Amino acid sequence: MTSTPPIRSLHRTRTSLAPAAVLAAAKQFFQRQSSLYPAFLEQEGPTHVSFRGQGGEEVVVGVAADTGATTVTGSTYLFDQQVARFFTTLPPPASGPSAAEGVV
Repeated sequence: MTSTPPIRSLHRTRTSLAPAAVLAAAKQFFQRQSSLYPAFLEQEGPTHVSFRGQGGEEVVVGVAADTGATTVTGSTYLFDQQVARFFTTLPPPASGPSAAEGVV
């Protein structure tokens, strides 16, 4: 019997916030705002933060400076709704594609 790993969702959006500000916002959002499925900071670096939640579930938020904006990605197996909700809290970029670009 072979088990297949769950499919990880990759969400992406762009924002006018600086990369460091996005990561700070992610830490605040996932540690305080998501009370139904709390997530706790596990790792952080200059371009990402990762959290562990219910049952060891992982949420990773990554950032990359882009022309006139910051590209933000969120990756998870279970916390899709929370990642999408976090993205709605980010201001749109000054120009170019705005709002959540969706799931990749």
